[in-house]
Amino acid sequence: MLIAMPNTSPASQAAEGAADTSDVVETRLWLEEHNWLYALLRSESNVAPTFRIPDLISACVALVFGNDNAAERIFGFLGTALVMRSPTTPRRRESLWRPQFELLHDLQCSPANRHPNPKFQLDQLTTACVALCQLDDASGAAVLVQARRNMVERHLTHLAPRHQR
Repeated sequence: MLIAMPNTSPASQAAEGAADTSDVVETRLWLEEHNWLYALLRSESNVAPTFRIPDLISACVALVFGNDNAAERIFGFLGTALVMRSPTTPRRRESLWRPQFELLHDLQCSPANRHPNPKFQLDQLTTACVALCQLDDASGAAVLVQARRNMVERHLTHLAPRHQR
């Protein structure tokens, strides 16, 4: 079973306003979807600011979960498209932001992912979100817009006094 671990590598003091390393969680992404995200990362549309892979993965997750039928769409993709790929398909180690990891983790622990249903791992759920975004908008424009929204939300959350969280 793939278990997500917080990114806790030792680092020097973070710059003012920088994200804490515990705000990101490690996951894996299947190669086909990683290649699409990497192309989006390098595209001329990804400027001011230039979003990194954790931002793009998290944006994909947020976009998919922004719909009421997120679980059905994710498990639909997993049960039809991803299940037909080789289980030894290479994966890339990446990270995503904690709020979007929590969405995936809740889905991973949900009854829809328990017996008698097949059990899907975090990398498969993450990959499904990216694949669904690619199917919805191959240009990635919606992902970049959502990455901006996620950035604003993270900033506002970090500004909120601790007693209001």
